[in-house]
Amino acid sequence: MTYMNIGLKLFFGLIALLLVTRLLGKKEISQLTPFDFVYSIVLGGILEESIYDNKISALHVWFAVAVWGMLLFIIENLSKRSNKFRVLLKGETSILIRNGEFNLKELEANHLEMEQLRIMLRQQGVFSLREVCDLYLEPGGTVSLKKYAEFDTVTPAMLNVKTKNDTMNFLFVDEGEINEEILKYTGKSKEWLYDELRKEGFPTIQDILYAEWSQTDGFFIKTYTNNKDGIRKGN
Repeated sequence: MTYMNIGLKLFFGLIALLLVTRLLGKKEISQLTPFDFVYSIVLGGILEESIYDNKISALHVWFAVAVWGMLLFIIENLSKRSNKFRVLLKGETSILIRNGEFNLKELEANHLEMEQLRIMLRQQGVFSLREVCDLYLEPGGTVSLKKYAEFDTVTPAMLNVKTKNDTMNFLFVDEGEINEEILKYTGKSKEWLYDELRKEGFPTIQDILYAEWSQTDGFFIKTYTNNKDGIRKGN
């Protein structure tokens, strides 16, 4: 009965974790707010403490998680409807730098030292504060920034260069085998693939390690051989 009880607790716990994860939505770990992080830890604690406690049944675990999940659901909905409630629980974006000037009040409020700030900027590919025009600290702890125009990345639009959008790439050959479902999805036939590969200089499918294709760039092929002729790009 002990093993059955532990198994039921783990089963109910897994279902509960999946449900709560769905309540959170499709967030990455870096996008979770401190509040999201805390109530995820509490949920894990509820399950951890109950698994090996014989006084707590599987129904008790389910009840505790259900109540906790319902509270989270209510909080999430209140956060969507009330901006003040959302800011109170999850915080808001802090402006650390505006027009190149530091907001010392916000830096102190978020307990940020200059070296910590420099580390966060380096993670964004910025190695000098002279490049930063505006800097924001998001509720999840990440930073977003706007560079001065002279340090920003040059885009084709700035140079008045016309560009074309890349189309989706499709993996037609994977380790010597044709991916028939992908081929069918794109409306292509095996005969078409064999013919195109022969034009590229690859008559044997088994020699191909990787072959992708896109409407704009054509084929990119890599064979099992290690010489330079094993990788070709055709239009």
